[in-house]
Amino acid sequence: MEAGKRTEAGTSSGGGEKQEKLREMKSEKPSSEVFDDGDDHEYEDEEDGKEGAAIATAGFVPGPLLSLKEQIEKDKDDDSLRRWKEKLLGCVEGDLNGQMEPEVKFHSIGIISDDIGEINTPLPVAENQSRVLFTLKEGSRYQLKLTFTVLHNIVSGLTYSNTVWKAGLQVDQSKGMLGTFAPQREPYEHTLDEETTPSGVLARGIYSAKLKFEDDDRRCHMELKYSFEIKKSS
Repeated sequence: MEAGKRTEAGTSSGGGEKQEKLREMKSEKPSSEVFDDGDDHEYEDEEDGKEGAAIATAGFVPGPLLSLKEQIEKDKDDDSLRRWKEKLLGCVEGDLNGQMEPEVKFHSIGIISDDIGEINTPLPVAENQSRVLFTLKEGSRYQLKLTFTVLHNIVSGLTYSNTVWKAGLQVDQSKGMLGTFAPQREPYEHTLDEETTPSGVLARGIYSAKLKFEDDDRRCHMELKYSFEIKKSS
């Protein structure tokens, strides 16, 4: 894929200041900064290692992980600070259960393009559904859109990598930072950077991809293999 005109990914969690405060409250850690041909061995172990090395911060030692309940109860004697933390975290009562590990549950993946408008696919993809999630014309600009929920604890430094292959050869890879997110009742919506499909006879056909999401503790929250097609521009 061509690295066409990019747009800055939106901040889903309500602003950079809130994201910074969430990271500090979690463990005082800095934030760190994918179609199916049927041959999974093409891109499993080697690419995963490269992606992890590129995203991880060299020499970084994570701080201790605290549950939401522990983070709030640290200042239980200060009512105003406790209320401020609860508002900032956006937590719900069910998440104050002492569970340490955050969970990111992805609800849908969408494609936004001037050619086809917006198409959303529920996740996980049904077994009887085609892995070709969308079809675009050559030279089209598009963005992927994710809807997800965060459960149990703050997820810090959520990143994505999207690797693309055609006929078994890697033709593109993009990476980016989504941010830091606290549990909340309403799902988050996040649109990834804008991409442009390639043009020309050789660019047409079926592509396979792998979209992967990890946090700065290297937890993999989703790995989605999918396909799309590029057709001749009419």
